Amino acid sequence: MKIAVAGKGGAGKTLIAGTLARFFAKDFEVLAIDNDPSMNLIYSLGMNPNLRNEITPISQMNKLIEERTSIDGSDSGIYNANPSVSDIPDKYKIHGPDNLELLVLGTIDEPNTGCFCAPNALIRSLLADLILKRNEVVIIDFEAGLEHLGRGTAKGIDTMLIITQAYRKSLDISEKIIKLAEKMSIKKVFLVGNNIENDFSKKVIQEWANEQDVDVIGYIPRDPKLVRCEIESKTPFDAIPNSEAIQAIKRIYMKLKEFYVNYS
Repeated sequence: MKIAVAGKGGAGKTLIAGTLARFFAKDFEVLAIDNDPSMNLIYSLGMNPNLRNEITPISQMNKLIEERTSIDGSDSGIYNANPSVSDIPDKYKIHGPDNLELLVLGTIDEPNTGCFCAPNALIRSLLADLILKRNEVVIIDFEAGLEHLGRGTAKGIDTMLIITQAYRKSLDISEKIIKLAEKMSIKKVFLVGNNIENDFSKKVIQEWANEQDVDVIGYIPRDPKLVRCEIESKTPFDAIPNSEAIQAIKRIYMKLKEFYVNYS
């Protein structure tokens, strides 16, 4: 099963992606992919935070990018748009708790991240390989714009979770992602309402979801314990497993697991 997690920055998608990966890892082989500029998925997975400063994302491995995308005898800027990448995940993945694995792709630090340059070619090819050819449960923490997701690759995604909150900017970004997902023919799109303060917040998201014709797979309440975990640099899955927020994510996991078992 291939699960993409997207949403506006700050909507909570990295926490949700990491926590879902931990739940899935109890029963399945899991490969978690960090394709977000902040590259914070390592924290939500419960891995050693010091590793973050030691990890070089694939998008910044200049020698690897040159080796895989360069065309022999060419120094004119021409590059291979479909480089060989199948060995990269197993070579650069990092072992995490519950036997899950993490691969940090990163993003391209350019004003126009949508440009089809050599680093982008490698990342797009990697995502295609991860989504279309791997057998594990693959959970991807995407950047909001889905820049590296090609139309052909997107068809391999079984489920996209769009994380939103009950305010206009978050809903606007979610709407853009929904439209992108539709254009890319992603099989199933669910909305996740996060940081829900009260019934009014839930109502706002549910009514908006009805307008967009998108199902809400779950609501995650605002939980002060999450803030404390962040201050204390603790992973919520490990530190507060019985909190309302983590239990809400667990219910989402159970629904996805049922879908995965039936789909398989």
